[in-house]
Amino acid sequence: MRDFVGYADRPPTIRWPNNASVAVNFVLNYEEGSEYSIANGDGRSETALIEVNAARVPAGSRDLAAESMYEYGARVGFWRIARLFQDRKVPLTVFAAAAALEHNAEVARAIAETDWDIVAHGYRWVEHYHLDEATEREHIAKAHESIQRTVGRAPQGWYCRYSPSENTRRLLVEHGGYSYDCDAYNDDVPYWLDVDGTQHMVIPYSLVTNDAKLLAGGGIENSADYAQFLIDTFDVLAAEGRTTPRMMSVGMHPRIIGHPGRIAGLVKFMDHIAGRDDAWVAGRSDIADHWRAMMPAMGGAA
Repeated sequence: MRDFVGYADRPPTIRWPNNASVAVNFVLNYEEGSEYSIANGDGRSETALIEVNAARVPAGSRDLAAESMYEYGARVGFWRIARLFQDRKVPLTVFAAAAALEHNAEVARAIAETDWDIVAHGYRWVEHYHLDEATEREHIAKAHESIQRTVGRAPQGWYCRYSPSENTRRLLVEHGGYSYDCDAYNDDVPYWLDVDGTQHMVIPYSLVTNDAKLLAGGGIENSADYAQFLIDTFDVLAAEGRTTPRMMSVGMHPRIIGHPGRIAGLVKFMDHIAGRDDAWVAGRSDIADHWRAMMPAMGGAA
C-alpha cells in the first residue's frame, strides 16, 4: 500500500550529532564488472550510464567501447575518488555490487583497509524487478556472502539497481542480514516500515543529487553546474534543518565522477561544507544507528 503522507506537517524534531542540520552521505556506487555483458552470459552489452546517448553496436554483440568505459571506473576512477576521500578523511559509503568486487581484488582490498561502510547493491548490477522470487532470494543471499568474503565485513544495508521488486523488502527481512534498505526516493530522512510484523528501517536515497545527471543532461553538464546544484541543495536543507533534521545523499560512480573534469565539481562542494557546524558528514550505517537510537521502532519486532 502506498504512503502519500509520511511525516506530513509533523516532521521529526530530533537532532543529528553536534546539533547539525544536515546529515551528508557520500555514496560510491561500485558496479564495474557486474553490469550486463556478453562475457557475463547476458547476451547483450550494458547500455546504461555510458558516455554516448544510444548504443551503436548491434544487439547481441560485444560493445567494446562500453566495456572500456566501465573498465575506466575500476582502473582509474575508483582510485581517484578513494584518494580524495582518504586525503580529506571524509566518510564514504560504498554501494557495492558483489560480483564487481569479485572481479577486482585490488578494489576489494582497498575498501577492506578503510572504515567505509558497505551497502549491498545486488549480487549483479541487474534489475531485481526482472527476477523471479527464488532467483531474487538467491541474489540477496549471494551478495551478503560474497561481500563478507571479499571485503571481510558484511554489508549492513541494501540498495537495488534503480527499483526493487514487489518482493525485495520482504526477502531482505526474511534473510535477516540487512538492517536497512535504501530502495526509496520518497523522503529526506529515514523512517520505519512494518514488514510482516518486523519493524524495518528505510533510509531513502536520491537520484536528484546523483552524478548520473552529468550524463543525462537537463542543465547539469559540467563540474560547475554539478557543484552549484549540490551547494544549492545543501543550503536549502541546512536552512530547513534548523527545525527538523534533513539528509542529503550524494550518489557517485567511478566511471562518471571519477573523470578529472567532473571530480572538480565534487571538490568544490566538499570545500563548501568543510568545517561547517551544520553539516554532519557520515556513513549511511552511522545515520541508521543514530536514527535507531533517537527514533526507535514502535511496535512489532525490531
